[in-house]
Amino acid sequence: MNRAFNRKKDKSWMHTPEALAKHYIPYNVKFLGNTEVETPKGTEVVKDAVRKLKFQRHIKKSEGLKTPKVELQISIYGVKILDLKTKDVQHNCQLHRISFCADDKTDKRIFTFICKDSESNKHLCFVFDSEKCAEEITLTIGQAFDLAYKKFLESGGKDVETRKQIGTLQKRIQELETENSELKQQLQDLEEQLMISHVSPAGSNSMKPKSTDVFDMVPFSPVTALVPTMASNGCPPPPPTTLPPDMSKDLFGAEPFDPFTCGSADFPPDIQSKLDEMQEGFKMGLTLEGTVFTLDPLDSRC
Repeated sequence: MNRAFNRKKDKSWMHTPEALAKHYIPYNVKFLGNTEVETPKGTEVVKDAVRKLKFQRHIKKSEGLKTPKVELQISIYGVKILDLKTKDVQHNCQLHRISFCADDKTDKRIFTFICKDSESNKHLCFVFDSEKCAEEITLTIGQAFDLAYKKFLESGGKDVETRKQIGTLQKRIQELETENSELKQQLQDLEEQLMISHVSPAGSNSMKPKSTDVFDMVPFSPVTALVPTMASNGCPPPPPTTLPPDMSKDLFGAEPFDPFTCGSADFPPDIQSKLDEMQEGFKMGLTLEGTVFTLDPLDSRC
C-alpha cells in the first residue's frame, strides 16, 4: 500500500491499539460515492476520481438530492461503511484490499481510499466529505495498517488466512442480513394486505335477510302458508297460536258472501223473495232459439 497517510512519521498514533484491534473507531461522514479507477494507487488517480464524484454530486444536489450520511467503522480488519440511521452495512472494505489512502490538502474535508472489489476485482475509489477531519481519519486508517502488519509478523503469516476467512464470513452475514430485511418487509406487506381485506368499507351497512322486512318481520302473503323463521337476533319466533287460515275464507276468517247461496232463514221474507226473483231471472237467460236479446226500457214497443 502506498502510505500517503504516513507523511509525518514522527507523529504519534491517535488511538490505543486495543481500540482498533478489539473494537473499532467510528466516524460520521458524507458519502460522495465510489468510481472505478484504472490503477490501484496514485495521487492524480484519486484527484480525478474526486473531481468526477464532486461533479456528479453537484448535479444530484441541483435535483434536490442530499448527500447521504454514513458511519465509518475503522479497525485492523478493514473499513465498514454503514447507513447512519439503519446501521445496514453498505460496503465492507477489508484492510488487505485497500491499496491507497489519502486526504486532500487543498480541501480539509475530503479524503479517499482505493479498494479492490472482491467480486469484480476492479479497483474502486471511495470519496468522503468529513467536515474538516479528513487527516484524522486517514491517520486512523494508517494506524490500523500498522497494527495489522505487526500482528501479521507475530503470527508468522497465519493471521492473513484467518482474516480472509473472517472477511468471507462477514460478507455472508451481510448477505443474510439483507435477505432478512427483505423478508421482513414482505411479511409486513402481507400483514397489511390481510388487515385491509378483513376490514369492511367505511359507511357500509349489513344487508337485511331477504326473508324479513325493515322491522325484522316476515312479509305477509295471502297465498303462502305462514312458516316460522328465525329472527335476525338469533331468537326463534314464538309458536303460532292458530293454524294457518283456510284459503276458502277471507282475511277475517269469514266465508265470502254469496247472496244466491244463502238459505231462506238468513234474510227476512220480503228480502228473500226479491232475491229469489233476481236469481230466477238470471237463470232464464232471456234466450230464444240460441239468440240473446237485450231489453231496452226505452223501446217504444214495450
